[in-house]
Amino acid sequence: MSRDSEEARKGRRIALFIAAIGVFWILVTALGSEYGWSQRIRALFDLAALAGFGAGLWMTYQLWRARQTDKD
Repeated sequence: MSRDSEEARKGRRIALFIAAIGVFWILVTALGSEYGWSQRIRALFDLAALAGFGAGLWMTYQLWRARQTDKD
């Protein structure tokens, strides 16, 4: 497997991870509204989604740095 295809595979995995976090956040928000969850529980899921988006951003940064070091 070439280096480019491995990086592309990692990029797709990161994109799917971020998209899954977004779908999770939308579903939990809708469920919380539907079932009348307290604001405290909703905030907990909001923070979990924020942590997931932060992790996705960190993975994207790591992939970008790996590509930058490969150019040298």
